[in-house]
Amino acid sequence: MKRWYLYLIAVPLGLGALVYLVGLNFSINFADIWSSYHQPKNGQRDVGKIPEGNAVSEEVLRLRHKHQLRPLTEREEGTKIEDLPNGIYGFSMCRVVAVRATRGNSFSLEIQKHDGITFYVGYASDEEIDQYLTRQKNFHILASPHPRKGASSLFEIPVEFVSKCEERPVGDGYLFDLFVTAIPELQT
Repeated sequence: MKRWYLYLIAVPLGLGALVYLVGLNFSINFADIWSSYHQPKNGQRDVGKIPEGNAVSEEVLRLRHKHQLRPLTEREEGTKIEDLPNGIYGFSMCRVVAVRATRGNSFSLEIQKHDGITFYVGYASDEEIDQYLTRQKNFHILASPHPRKGASSLFEIPVEFVSKCEERPVGDGYLFDLFVTAIPELQT
């Protein structure tokens, strides 16, 4: 009879530990799910239009989920990118020294940090993305934070691959001209 109280304590503790461990492996960012569910869907006729507010495309949400990213916190905002932990995303213009927690009213690119690498994330044309994927040298990628006419494919490129980034005003936002001279893997 003395062992029953041990079972009454051990079983709930074991179940609690199991729930905790499963929760770590399958963490879900409910804010991203909520915002993706409560945003208008981009149809083919909407390509090229800037989404209202801080709407996030399903492609970007899938990319964030794939890399298990969390949003930058307000406390981390303004911290140098190299001092931030892996597994975050935020927003920045060309100079990626520090990232902001929200896109706000600016037309900035999403910056993701995972696997020890900082990435620009944006939309570009299939031809420009093909130049990157085939490891060509000396090419430009004209990136935007939202899909636009002729550039509706999402891509990510390590910031270190981009030798020069220029912000180009277009309408009420910006396009980002990313110049890649050589991808480090090609150098011998």
